[in-house]
Amino acid sequence: MERMKRLTVLGATGSVGRRALELIEHYPGQFRVEGLAARGTNPELVAELCRTHRPRMVALADEDAVDVLARILGHPRPEILGGARGLVALARDVEADVVLSAIVGAAGLLPTMAAIETGKAVAIANKEPLVMAGSLMTAAARRHKAPLLPVDSEHSAIFQCLEGQQRGQVHRILLTASGGPFRRMSKADMASVSVEDALNHPTWKMGAKITVDSATLMNKGLEIIEARWLFGVPAEQVQVVVHPQSIIHSMVEYVDGSVIAQLGVADMGIPILYALTFPERRPTPAAGRSPIACRRRLTRRHPRACATSSSGCPRTRAARGCLSRRETRPRRPGSRTRCPRRSRRR
Repeated sequence: MERMKRLTVLGATGSVGRRALELIEHYPGQFRVEGLAARGTNPELVAELCRTHRPRMVALADEDAVDVLARILGHPRPEILGGARGLVALARDVEADVVLSAIVGAAGLLPTMAAIETGKAVAIANKEPLVMAGSLMTAAARRHKAPLLPVDSEHSAIFQCLEGQQRGQVHRILLTASGGPFRRMSKADMASVSVEDALNHPTWKMGAKITVDSATLMNKGLEIIEARWLFGVPAEQVQVVVHPQSIIHSMVEYVDGSVIAQLGVADMGIPILYALTFPERRPTPAAGRSPIACRRRLTRRHPRACATSSSGCPRTRAARGCLSRRETRPRRPGSRTRCPRRSRRR
């Protein structure tokens, strides 16, 4: 009989934490939530999660919220810790097979390091700790034999594309980006956009911070740094391409010219569940919704090409990364390759 997997969720009230806990409810008897951590700004939600999942310990970053949560829960209740020390103690002391690190920002660094230093597998969803201290985190993970399991859809895709392959044979990593809601906007139009516009992401449903960072492509810059540390490659080997359909979540190109890609629907439940169940897979609500079945056109472009799209298609694919279905069709001997966008304008 398969042993129940024990989990600690850091950032339980955020978008990734809530999605993970929703998925866990679909697999009764397979997961046990041992610890929950949250900021504490919504103690009623934390209390609801405690009643549902019955953790042994809870930690709130806001120490003033500890007494509020204790009053809401009454007795019996889990042990409740407060402040940054409480987050670290929960990540370090609670017995767990996997710690989901989904606390936004720098606040996630110390508890994530505490989990790594106790040898726990860390499903890492917050990129800031790797950006801040990637060399320290990866060195600690190697020293304590603590697996780092990426939860970002792009890094989960790369992780899957690298499975069973030799890292020394990687030519480059291709990080895909949807381009966000401002992909077709000119620089002049960008001057009048609002926060609401930035939060209106065309394909992904995420927390507010990461959605805004995605709209500005700042998030992609952080992901390059994250990939550099997670996969041990120089930043120069990581290239960003814009793929608006968000079907290809990322790719790895090898030295022989082969490209391995991971495709799927735009559902964060897939990389979250894969990290929690690795090396196994479980069916998710997205299972069966093949992105290929809808026959949507796959395109890929360099980020700079999106900013200059009104001036025509880039001159060469190598310089701008313009790729379309027409360009991949076999050519007749002696025929000339035409830019598909210019052909359509004729």
